[in-house]
Amino acid sequence: MVIDPERVVAIIRETAELDILPRFQKLAEADIMEKAPGDIVTVADYDAEKRLTRLLGEMAPSADILAEEAASRDALELDDYHTEDATWLIDPVDGTRNFSKGETPFAVVIAYVTGGRVENAWIHLPVENQTLVAERGSGAFIHGGERLQVEHEGDLAAMTGLVNLRALGDHVPTEQVKQRATTFLELKNHRCAGFDFVQLAKGNKHFSLYRRLWPWDHGAGSLIFSEAGGHVARVDGRPYRPLERAWGLLCATSERSWQDIHDHLATPN
Repeated sequence: MVIDPERVVAIIRETAELDILPRFQKLAEADIMEKAPGDIVTVADYDAEKRLTRLLGEMAPSADILAEEAASRDALELDDYHTEDATWLIDPVDGTRNFSKGETPFAVVIAYVTGGRVENAWIHLPVENQTLVAERGSGAFIHGGERLQVEHEGDLAAMTGLVNLRALGDHVPTEQVKQRATTFLELKNHRCAGFDFVQLAKGNKHFSLYRRLWPWDHGAGSLIFSEAGGHVARVDGRPYRPLERAWGLLCATSERSWQDIHDHLATPN
């Protein structure tokens, strides 16, 4: 099935304009809910997901749809979710906690998966009205603008990034990771994976080490960063496939940098 990337951009921007931005910094208390203890959702998440599901579903009627809020509502067990079928991944408002506080960053994140691999990806920043797009083998771009290309090398002490202390597995002590992470120039967690991948693809940060992986959070960004020249792999070195339930993902500007970061954090004393 051939997807029209421009139509997807239009759908995402329509959704942002109609369902998300009118609620930004205007949410009532009743508009913010807990779908699980400590896990926030808003009416904007629900309405945006409903629109995206309908319009993307009309574009590709035979494709499955895996959307964050529906998966939570239906208690979908992702450990048992495996398909080679075409699938839309939808995160209607990535960074919901920021959004619920009237803060940025937050993003709309969409990926189109076939054969278990992301083939097309979109990350839209509603406040900035900027969309990053990628198609496998064709590069990553700011929509309507420049091609994205990351610089490949760098010294650990000059790197900025994100480190989850438990991402490397139980066999790597968190205290070791914490101590060695002080080598890096700066670590920052924006609590929005979509925005984090935007920063990676634009070259504004050098790496990110994630622990808990959700298809709708990491699928699109992994392709965009890879198409910008970055290296993405699970912490065990295996290729990342968004519909395989796994823990631990390291994204770095090159395979060499990926290995340097991994070895620095994980090698036993």
